[in-house]
Amino acid sequence: MVSLYPSRRTVLAAAIGGTALLALPAPLRAQVKIPTLALYGPPAGPSVTLAHAIAAGLFGGIAAATSLTAWRNPDELRAGLTSGAIQLSIAPVQAAANLYNRGFPIRLANVMTNGLLYIVSGIPGVAAIPDLRGRSVAVPFRGDTPEILFTRLLAHHRLDPQADLDITYAGSPIEAMQLLLAGRVEAALTAEPSTSATVIAGAQAGKEIRRAIDLQTAWGEMTGAAPVLPQAGLAIMGPFLDAHGDAMPAVLSAIDTATSQVLADPATAAVHATETLGMPAPLLAASIPHSNLVARPANEARADVERMLAAMSGPEMEAINGKLPDKDFYL
Repeated sequence: MVSLYPSRRTVLAAAIGGTALLALPAPLRAQVKIPTLALYGPPAGPSVTLAHAIAAGLFGGIAAATSLTAWRNPDELRAGLTSGAIQLSIAPVQAAANLYNRGFPIRLANVMTNGLLYIVSGIPGVAAIPDLRGRSVAVPFRGDTPEILFTRLLAHHRLDPQADLDITYAGSPIEAMQLLLAGRVEAALTAEPSTSATVIAGAQAGKEIRRAIDLQTAWGEMTGAAPVLPQAGLAIMGPFLDAHGDAMPAVLSAIDTATSQVLADPATAAVHATETLGMPAPLLAASIPHSNLVARPANEARADVERMLAAMSGPEMEAINGKLPDKDFYL
């Protein structure tokens, strides 16, 4: 007859096995729980960090397989997040906060850049936001983070984007760059690596185009704080956290390690990212020193995030659905 109760030997074996499992490093314990770690990110600096982490095998103990897919614009990202097709993605912090305040189960796990926005121009007299008065400027992603931040800076310097500037709205930083190189505008708002691409392409065409205004510095001057724009970080949807939340410390630890390695060796990291991001390695390597890459836990970055969200959203906070996200937004 088969006993319905486990023997002492079975109990001891199970206990020993469980103890051994708990003794394993967190990444190894998480391995069986994540068949595929599907990551998403923009064609920009923070995604280089994820691409390098994958190539270096830093997620190898966390998931059986890992992928990175680049989204091309914020609308594509939002559609993926709200439909559930995207569970983990580098996202603009403002967009994640907006979704959170609208009731979507999204959390901010970390901040992966302290800002990568610049005004590029070949006009010698352009060195600060007030110098843009009367100038023609290409601005990408109308209604999204770059344009919102730029508009707040203009307002701080009492510049009306309609009356005091000649703005051409572009579909992407690349398109803004192309408008500048074609001579159709005098300056362009770009994000790395598009900024580096503009400088390099300008030099190849015999044009001296430079990073005329560092928006991170301008933002610090406006807020009276550090020149930090916690622009984007890893956003995670509720279903992933419900299923694999215990793996998140290991995921974030891998990203932290990858960030240090990318900053120490941009050339190697760029090679790892070139296929996924569809950009040449030399360009990506040139952009990394200007991308302000970090791996700051969301709860540690909260003060900077709230300062940015409050300033960029204005009195009514329309950009984040009327209020600052509460503490549960920060993983």
